[in-house]
Amino acid sequence: MKQFVLGLAAASSIVLTAILASPGASAVGNTRFSDFTPLPNSAGPTANEAAPITFGNPAFRQRSIASVAEQIADGEPNSGVWDMNTVNETGPHKGSHLFTPFESGQSGIQRTDLQTGETDTIFYSPAPGDFVRWDASFWTPWGTYVTAEEEWCDDPTGCKTNSYGRLFELTNPLTADSVTETGGEKAELQHRNVVPRVSHEGIQFDKQLNMYFIDELNGGSLYKYTSAASWGQIMSGRAGYFDAGQTSVLRVGDGNTPNARGAYTWVPITEPTGKALPGALVVTDPNGITSVDGRNTTNLPQFKGTDYQRPEDLQIQTVNGVERLYMATTTTNEVYALNLGVQRVSVFANRSTTDLSSGNPVGTGLASPDNLALDHENNIYVVEDRNGGVDNDIWFTRDLNHDGDLTDVGEGLGRWASNGTPGSEFTGLYFDPTDKRRAWVNIQHPTSQNDRVIEITTP
Repeated sequence: MKQFVLGLAAASSIVLTAILASPGASAVGNTRFSDFTPLPNSAGPTANEAAPITFGNPAFRQRSIASVAEQIADGEPNSGVWDMNTVNETGPHKGSHLFTPFESGQSGIQRTDLQTGETDTIFYSPAPGDFVRWDASFWTPWGTYVTAEEEWCDDPTGCKTNSYGRLFELTNPLTADSVTETGGEKAELQHRNVVPRVSHEGIQFDKQLNMYFIDELNGGSLYKYTSAASWGQIMSGRAGYFDAGQTSVLRVGDGNTPNARGAYTWVPITEPTGKALPGALVVTDPNGITSVDGRNTTNLPQFKGTDYQRPEDLQIQTVNGVERLYMATTTTNEVYALNLGVQRVSVFANRSTTDLSSGNPVGTGLASPDNLALDHENNIYVVEDRNGGVDNDIWFTRDLNHDGDLTDVGEGLGRWASNGTPGSEFTGLYFDPTDKRRAWVNIQHPTSQNDRVIEITTP
């Protein structure tokens, strides 16, 4: 690796010319999100919060399509702190609406009609503290919407006084009316209690319909939920995905080595029905709901899961039949790749990865990786949880042969975009599955308190 870095530094201009198209190289209508020149540094603060992004390709277009101030002016209840994005990825109206949850103390869900531009709050917590810190935002393969709370606690006996750590399924995401509509169709939100309680963020489904989720803390683990229902049963309505299922935790070796790499296994913590296995921690929360405590169970020796340091977002990528699950860990400034077929975990990107703008290791330029995204060319993007106007960037990963590492000649990280809104962070980067020329990203918790959804398009 050291020899490669030295060689690349000596010939970085040749390598960059070979692997990155210049901003003006593509014909109008053919520009890809991968056509950019890596930014050498983060951008400074911007005066215009409606156009806050500096791109590695100045031809990329940005447009604010929703803001907290506009929502409140329209009479829509909105607590801000907008987090991750998704669209309706299945069904006859695929790609018609964008969904975003509020990661606040009074959580909610908003839905943007991408044809009319209208944004409605379709669920809002009745009171502060009833539902908190919704972060996850994912469309299910069977056509519903899931979100979850990024809030749980540490207690070796189980978190008995915490009401959170819950995963929710919205079963009528396209037909629920705005909460301001009198007599309209109400959001049908269900707590899916078969999923153990943790501090949720990333959620992904593989081709076998396993659902992966994380526990976001220093020492958090990665989990897999396997439904007892078959695809046919789910689609016919004979059984629900969350009616029953087994949750397991990822373990490398004996589970006692933090941040471990290599071969892994899945250690069950529940029975196939979802009932806790003997010895697992079961808690009854202040609302009287009994659940499996995922976090504290997987700190017990018989269920020990491998600890990672603030695992946050997840992203599935399938190339040439190989399915990989990527996981960002904020504290250790890493992105891991799990080959789901051979069951091995390795480091995909970290501070030793080559910076495509200089040919040197990216070093502290990569800081607090949080969200992950996938474009139409199967490229992974890494979104930092940093300071807008200072050092908050989105990194493009150049994995030329899609082998799950960035160590081959010409591979590395390139600073794709930089956020100029003071006090904020990028979150929720999401590439439109129906239009390869469109994506969205949120500007969360700015000093102005006016969160925004920014639409990004290529010429």
